[in-house]
Amino acid sequence: MKTRNFIILSILVTNVAMAQLKKVDYKDNMQILSGFSAIPKKSLANKPGILILPAWKGVDEHSKETATKLADMGYYAFVADIYGVDQRPKDTKEASAKAGYYKTNIEEYQKRISLALAELVKQGANADNIVVIGYCFGGTGALEAARTNMEVRGVVSFHGGLGKDELRELIAIQPKVLVLHGADDPYISEKEIRDFQNEMRITEADWQMNYYANAVHAFTEKSAGNDNSKGAAYNELADKRSWEAMKLFLKEVLK
Repeated sequence: MKTRNFIILSILVTNVAMAQLKKVDYKDNMQILSGFSAIPKKSLANKPGILILPAWKGVDEHSKETATKLADMGYYAFVADIYGVDQRPKDTKEASAKAGYYKTNIEEYQKRISLALAELVKQGANADNIVVIGYCFGGTGALEAARTNMEVRGVVSFHGGLGKDELRELIAIQPKVLVLHGADDPYISEKEIRDFQNEMRITEADWQMNYYANAVHAFTEKSAGNDNSKGAAYNELADKRSWEAMKLFLKEVLK
């Protein structure tokens, strides 16, 4: 009887804890965008919000799972749609091309991020209490939120691209910056890392960069497999450590 009662209680607790995802349509002029909102059943004080920028294939299960986990912790969460409902890549070739377009046309990427931030606020998040996080291509976007001083308190990049156009003017960066990086990531060159760190110093940013041993690109993505020789692979320890680092960062920077 005790075992049965424990199982029933566990099911009830799980059902209470899990936040629900809701599809949210919004627009960039005529382009329909479709993100996902996760609203906490019990919000933290001051209604902090987390904007999630997905990897290069766009809105995916990983980003939606992240939104749910964050909402269960008391954060308002929103998964941004950067590409649009009819523009999402069908394969890695298309994903590379589309992500490359937004990296080249960076103002369009910045606009899509800003639109998603507005949707996060519409869902109930405090506009003065927001952090942007991103994975891979989304990590690049999170850094763009910092580089353009969007109205956010901090940004977190998980195995994201660090580079930018070298001709762009550098301005003082106000949001706090956390970069979570695979120590063996073959897609981020030493020059890119060095240039990024110099940028952070020149702009007087409050920044951190964590390296994770034996981790390559996409180390938080379970669907990437576990073969490091492919350049992108899941690493359970790096995934857990980077998540804990992000949680500590959120507690520090959010009101």
